[in-house]
Amino acid sequence: MSANEIPVVSFFKRILDPFLIWGLLILCAWMYDEPFTGSYLVLMIITFFISSYVYEQTNIYRKWRNGKMLDYVRDTFVGWGGIVAILLLLGYATDLSGQYSQQVIVTWFIVTPLALVASQITLRAIADSLRRKGGVRSAVVVGDNDVSLKLAQRIKEYPYLLIEIQGYFDERSEDRIQPGLGPRLGALTDVASYARRHNIQMIFISLPMSAQPRIREILDDLHDTTASIYFLPDVHVFELMQARFSNVGGIPVVAICESPYSGVESVVKDISDFVLASLILILLSPVMLAVALAVVLTSPGPAIFKQRRYGLNGEEIVVYKFRSMTVAEDGPYIEQAHKDDPRLTKIGAFLRRTSLDELPQFINVLQGRMSVVGPRPHAVAHNELYRKLIKGYMLRHKVRPGITGWAQVNGLRGETDVLEKMQGRIEHDLYYLQNWSIWLDLWIIWRTVWVVLRRENAY
Repeated sequence: MSANEIPVVSFFKRILDPFLIWGLLILCAWMYDEPFTGSYLVLMIITFFISSYVYEQTNIYRKWRNGKMLDYVRDTFVGWGGIVAILLLLGYATDLSGQYSQQVIVTWFIVTPLALVASQITLRAIADSLRRKGGVRSAVVVGDNDVSLKLAQRIKEYPYLLIEIQGYFDERSEDRIQPGLGPRLGALTDVASYARRHNIQMIFISLPMSAQPRIREILDDLHDTTASIYFLPDVHVFELMQARFSNVGGIPVVAICESPYSGVESVVKDISDFVLASLILILLSPVMLAVALAVVLTSPGPAIFKQRRYGLNGEEIVVYKFRSMTVAEDGPYIEQAHKDDPRLTKIGAFLRRTSLDELPQFINVLQGRMSVVGPRPHAVAHNELYRKLIKGYMLRHKVRPGITGWAQVNGLRGETDVLEKMQGRIEHDLYYLQNWSIWLDLWIIWRTVWVVLRRENAY
C-alpha cells in the first residue's frame, strides 16, 4: 500500500473492483439461466488484465483521492467503454462471441460501470466517516525545502489521504510559520521527543544525502517511537523494517520503517484473525467455562485477570488472562513469573504450562486489540524498562501484539530474567516484522501446538 492510501482504499482498488466485475458476470449468467462454461471463465481472466491496464492508465483512483468525483465517474464509464470495445474486437477476431449469451453480455456491459461507481461512493462515505471520527493520521516533516513544500501541497490537495501535517523541524534558529508545512516545531534533535509526546504516526524526512550522518542520528532516536518513517525522495543506504517504495500524492518516498501489514495483506490479516478467534472461542467455550469455575473455586478473586499492556502504535490496551496467581499486579513494578513461583494458585502452574490461561486473549483479538500471531505484549512496567535498554524495542509495536509469536516458537517463551533473553526475543520479533507473510503466521500457529504440548519454559 502506498503511504497515501489507507487499507480500505487499497482493498477497494485491488480486490473489490476485480471481484465486482467478475461477480456481476456470474450473476448475469445466473439471472438468465445461462450455464457458466469455461468460455465465461476465459472472459473473466481477459477482462481482469484489460481492465487493470485501462484503469491504471487513466489513473481514476488519483482523481478519486483528489476529490474529483465527477471526473472519476466520467473516466470510469469511458474506461469501461474502451474495455467493452476491446472485448468485442477480440470476440470478433477469435470467433468466440457466438459462445456467449447476448442477454448476459449486454446486461453485464450496462450494470458494471454503475456498480463500480456505487462501490467508490461507498468508499467515499467510509473515508468521510473516518475523517469525522478523527481517523486522520498525524504527521510532521523534517526539513524545509522545495520537496517538503511540494509534499505538503499535495497532501492539502488530496483531503482523502487522511493526513494532517502538524509542523516541521529545521535547523534554522528562528521560529516561523511556513505556508503548507505549518509552524516550526524545533530543531532536528527535537524530532524524536516531539513524536513520543504527541504520538505522531507519520514522519517525512526531507534532507539531502549529504546529511546522511544526521539522518542516521534521527533514525536511531526514532527507534523509540512507533511512527511510520518516510524518506524523500529516494534512499538505498538504510536497511530497516519493511522498506518499500511508495508515493504520497505522486511524490516519490521510500518507507524505511513501516508496518508489514499493508493493503490486501492488512485485510487478509484481519479476516484470518477474526475467523480463527471466532472458531477457537466457539470450540473451546466449554473448556473456558470449566477453567473459569476452577479458578474461582480454588482461590479467592476473579476468574479473569486484567493487565495494562502496550498494543498497536504503543497505545495502552487491557489484556485478559485467566488468573493464575494470588496477586493481580499492574503497577510501576511487576515481578515476572518464575519457576516455583510462590504466588501461583493451586491450579495456576497447570494453567501456565498448558497455556490455558491465555485463552481469554482470543476475546482481545475479536476486540481488535490483539492478533492471533504477533509479538507478545509485555506489561507496561516492563516496556518502560526495556525500551531504554534495547535498541529498536518499540518497533515491535508497529503491529498488534499476538497470542503467540516467532520468538515463542523458537524457545524464547517464559521468563526473561536476564537482558540477553529479552534481546533475543526482540531480535525474533523484528525478524517476524521484516519477513511477515500469512504463510509465516500459519507456520507459527502449527509450531505453537507442539510448543504447548512440550510445555517448555512455561511457568
